Amino acid sequence: MYKKLQCISPGKHRLLFVLMALTTVGCSDSPGSISASSNHETGTENSELPLIRDTSIWPTLDLSAIKDPMLEQKVDELLSEMTLEQKVAQMIQPEIRDVTVEDMRRYGFGSYLNGGGAFPQNNKHATPQDWIKLAEDMYQASVDDSLDGSSIPAIWGTDAVHGHNNVIGATLFPHNIGLGAANNSELVEAIAEATAREVMATGIDWVFAPTVAVVRDDRWGRTYEGYSEDPEIVFEYSEAVVRGLQGAMDDDFLGEKRVISTVKHFVGDGGTDGGIDQGNNLANEQDLFNIHAQGYVGGLSAGAQTVMASFNSWQGDKLHGHRYLLTDVLKTKMGFDGFVVGDWLGHGQVPGCNNYSCSKAVNAGLDVYMASSDAWKPLMENTIAQVNNGEIAMSRIDDAVRRILRVKLRSGIFDKPSPANRPLSGKLEIIGAPEHRALARQAVRESLVLLKNKNSILPLNPNQHVLVAGDAADNIGKQSGGWTITWQGTGNTNSDFPGGSSIYAGFKQAVNNAGGSIELAVDGEYERKPDVAIVVFGENPYAEGHGDIKSVEYQPGNKTDLAIMKKLTSQGIPVVSVFVSGRPMWLNGELNASDAFVAAWLPGSEGVGVSDVLFAKADGEINHDFKGRLSFSWPAYPDQSVVNRHDPNYMPLLPYGFGLRYGDENVLPDNLDESLAEAVDTEQTELFLFRKSVQAPYRAMVSSLNRTVEVTNNVVELDTIRVRTLDKDVQEDARQLTFKGNGRATFSLTSTSPQDFSPYLEQQSVLTILMRLEKAPTGSVILSMDCGDDCSGELDITDQLTSQTLNSWQALNIDLSCLGSAGVDLTSVLTPFRLSSEHELVLSFSEISIMQSAATGSCGS
Repeated sequence: MYKKLQCISPGKHRLLFVLMALTTVGCSDSPGSISASSNHETGTENSELPLIRDTSIWPTLDLSAIKDPMLEQKVDELLSEMTLEQKVAQMIQPEIRDVTVEDMRRYGFGSYLNGGGAFPQNNKHATPQDWIKLAEDMYQASVDDSLDGSSIPAIWGTDAVHGHNNVIGATLFPHNIGLGAANNSELVEAIAEATAREVMATGIDWVFAPTVAVVRDDRWGRTYEGYSEDPEIVFEYSEAVVRGLQGAMDDDFLGEKRVISTVKHFVGDGGTDGGIDQGNNLANEQDLFNIHAQGYVGGLSAGAQTVMASFNSWQGDKLHGHRYLLTDVLKTKMGFDGFVVGDWLGHGQVPGCNNYSCSKAVNAGLDVYMASSDAWKPLMENTIAQVNNGEIAMSRIDDAVRRILRVKLRSGIFDKPSPANRPLSGKLEIIGAPEHRALARQAVRESLVLLKNKNSILPLNPNQHVLVAGDAADNIGKQSGGWTITWQGTGNTNSDFPGGSSIYAGFKQAVNNAGGSIELAVDGEYERKPDVAIVVFGENPYAEGHGDIKSVEYQPGNKTDLAIMKKLTSQGIPVVSVFVSGRPMWLNGELNASDAFVAAWLPGSEGVGVSDVLFAKADGEINHDFKGRLSFSWPAYPDQSVVNRHDPNYMPLLPYGFGLRYGDENVLPDNLDESLAEAVDTEQTELFLFRKSVQAPYRAMVSSLNRTVEVTNNVVELDTIRVRTLDKDVQEDARQLTFKGNGRATFSLTSTSPQDFSPYLEQQSVLTILMRLEKAPTGSVILSMDCGDDCSGELDITDQLTSQTLNSWQALNIDLSCLGSAGVDLTSVLTPFRLSSEHELVLSFSEISIMQSAATGSCGS
């Protein structure tokens, strides 16, 4: 049957999805049984089967509609005029924090990007005009061949994954998991088109979307970037998003109001063993295609021009160095003739490679290195040397550059005006346009899934006294999740979302308009007893790597949100729960304590859309009914992180496709088993203050002279100190502190509520800093802990620092008892880590923790 499917026209490729289901290894004859060969017990797909290399599994796509012989002739002409140095520069993609306009003029990079949380001039509140200016300056530098660079325009890529999410004031749509629940491909296409417009208003050419991961283990920290656990929706949506971003292949394809799209991450990132980010996908090749590659069939058939290689491995081999999948399958068999871009220094993870040198990736089929940080220059120089010594064939370089030029010509980048002069550029009314916000509000409404509605308590009568509780109620940053202004989505306040609305703001509007009254009390402590309480709660924002969890239990060992619900129910107050999360989670206690329960996912900037569905009109008529249905199965147990449609022994709490409508009979009882909840660990021996990122409830603060600011950007620079993110093991998992030596500077991790560290003292614990000293201190360095006014302790750790080996990651241990002896009340610590100096010092750290240790710590000088 597969041989009959080798040529698939864009209008007919939907047949592939149905027909391939009939030929899946070990599946039934049901067209829906696409993953029946999954190994449910291990969370892998047929990992016990031998690795197959069979390109007949993969289709050949009909992309003839976008092929143009005249364009190919132009590509050849351009290529013939380029030097090796100019060609390799086209293959290098640096990040805006690491290159200057003069670097662009000198080398002529083919592209550049802004990573999550990177902004023009490192300014989180950069205006659209700031973005346009940088785009214009880089463009003009790229076409200036007065030095050694070429005159080929550079293109700018950005992670606009739920709207133009790096730009203050942009419309933020629900994350993909919510859109999957909406199951509306027309809506998704319209969202992609609106996103393209807002991106183009800032002069940017290229979007790193859609993500087409099919998520099989909900512990994965990128679960919310997936539309579904099942490839059916992913297949349809990938086509829709590509068409919305780029235009249809037969209508306005890559026109002046469209951007280049990227289908990512090729391939299998959602199926890693254990749900580990950048981990190993063990699927056999048939399942790799049937489950994890369907988004590429949809997106490439719609004409997607770039594909991003994945961090993950397949059967132990890193995708950035996987010749079979990148070249034999994607380019040769499937016929993809655009280019493959790497992910953030992903080439450096290929065995035998590092961030600065990786011929294996190019030889495997990678066309563009994402060369962030300081890697771009040595990587470019090493690649040139590898061509000269024969390690990389010149034909492979020519193929990569030919693909880059082909995409640039197809996108009209040579013919379009410069970024500042394009039709949509600078039209500030497009950023957060009313019609875009209305579209996002519709998406919020359609993404909500009603899991419980006892006694038909919903929709609510707005003409009553309503209490709104929970820390997600009036928090646009929390409801928007990761990839929101900052990379992890942390450090944002409601003022960072001009034009947006919190979930509470929508409730307040609905209730006040109907003549009711409303009270906001995050902790549930009301002034007037309410008729009903709405508790809005959920996960704190996170992004890749940082969001991986050990189980899908919500708030394991610390059920603070459940406590609020139980307090309210014990007082006879009906509770409506709105759960904000990036994945389905086990929270039987919270379900039991709720009269109604709504899965709201991560709705984005238009929180008002939640009120549209939860509240009836003043006359009692339904305003909007629920439409959303689960595109992820809901777990029955805290360790049931692998529960996917069509699995053997499929027994979720709520199945794929579940979702109540108004008037439907409630199915969830109030006595779900809560006994499996993790107990509080009263003998905890380790507490992380920083691990890849700042850990709750702490915030990173930096002080210089008389100014103190929170570290929410990738780079924060004050008069006397500079803080920036750094890559140690994975993207931005470390921080670099540069004390400039021109005045007192301080970096601290602090909380607004005191923490009791005395149990750690009893366990003979140490404060451990996993650090790398890059420039030894030229004077004293003070480590301190604070416990409030006139309550602190200081240690001089200059000698401990100077004894460290330069440029080597090592642990620095300080006995907790030393800080107690220095004056800290360890039962009430507000700031567990503060580092201060007036002298020059450069150090990086990746972990700061308090832990029980047999290693001897010190008490400083």
